[in-house]
Amino acid sequence: MKRLLPLWLGLVAFAAVPVMAQAPAAPTGKVHGHVINPTGAPQANGNVTAAPEGKTTGPVFQVNQEGEYSGELPVGTYSLIYRQPDTPPDKQVDHIDNVKVVAGQTTEQDIDMSREAYVKTLPEEQQKQLAEMKKHNTEALKANQVIKNLNADLKKVSDDIHDADQAAVQAKSQLGNTTDRAALLAKEQEIKTQKFTEIEQMMTKDTQAKPDASILWARLGQAQVGLKKYDDAITSYKKAIEIEAASKKPSPEVQGLAQSGLGESYARQGKVPEANEAYDTAAKVNPTQAAFYLKNQAVIFFQQGNTAAQVAAADKAIAVSPDDPKLAIVYYLKGQGLVANATVDPKTQKIVLPPGCAEAYQKYLELDPAGQFAADAKGILEQAGQKVNSSYKAGKK
Repeated sequence: MKRLLPLWLGLVAFAAVPVMAQAPAAPTGKVHGHVINPTGAPQANGNVTAAPEGKTTGPVFQVNQEGEYSGELPVGTYSLIYRQPDTPPDKQVDHIDNVKVVAGQTTEQDIDMSREAYVKTLPEEQQKQLAEMKKHNTEALKANQVIKNLNADLKKVSDDIHDADQAAVQAKSQLGNTTDRAALLAKEQEIKTQKFTEIEQMMTKDTQAKPDASILWARLGQAQVGLKKYDDAITSYKKAIEIEAASKKPSPEVQGLAQSGLGESYARQGKVPEANEAYDTAAKVNPTQAAFYLKNQAVIFFQQGNTAAQVAAADKAIAVSPDDPKLAIVYYLKGQGLVANATVDPKTQKIVLPPGCAEAYQKYLELDPAGQFAADAKGILEQAGQKVNSSYKAGKK
């Protein structure tokens, strides 16, 4: 019998091991949240202690730079205690009681020190400072939202202006190339009116929301020019110019846009001296775009049928950038303005071009030999008995 006892004890010990390994683990859940300081901003750093109900200590979770904390806990009810890095262990900054952790779930719980109950525990002077700061922050948030909305509208305005510029292409795309010219022009005007009306509505609203933003008034002026509301456009452009004049950091781009827009408005009304002054000012305040403004001036006077003003504007654009292929059109416009004064030689029946006219057409063909008006320029030179000094070749008929 004595020999059997050790063997029996060994079997008992061996049999007990599996029973202990099968003991179920305690169920757990997760807790996650943000620590928010009295100003309403994330409170970076520090730690959160999860103290089980009835205790003052427990697992500790670190707070990151974004004010977030998270961790896993046994199922139960906790007090979440926030301490800053220098808070003594027996002290606390804030706490939230009765936080329940549920098995297999994440409990979201912020420690929000901007809540009224916490703020009231602070000294009166600190409460006043917080109230002022919150008011300032609220106003800043509103202002930021306004700016965000305005920027979105300005992006839409840019898209609309581009669409208006491409109205002729869109009209052909919608109606087809076989449609008669009158119908195409009507569709083109319809597209432009729609786009400029949309811009006018947006910018009218936005200038009321932020009347000190010069770009909004300048864009409003562009819409009003597109709708042929020239008096309204002049008012809007002058408002933009007035704001820029008072600015500590005026924008050359906005000033140039407003002055050139003012020039177009005057030109459309036949007010040549006023238009010239505005365009000259645009070129002066934003010299990098001077040739562009002056080219547009020549185009607009051409559209208005004012040949003298057209030639003068073309000469100014040419003086700024005489060999720029992008400005080839101004040479053609100069030639067109001068050719109005051409005469006919009674003996040869050839046209006699005034001084500078042939040279303007020749330069146009040199810079843009296959341009939109190349055939017209070449035809005029041939009627005048002029040899075309360019690589231009007429297409086969």
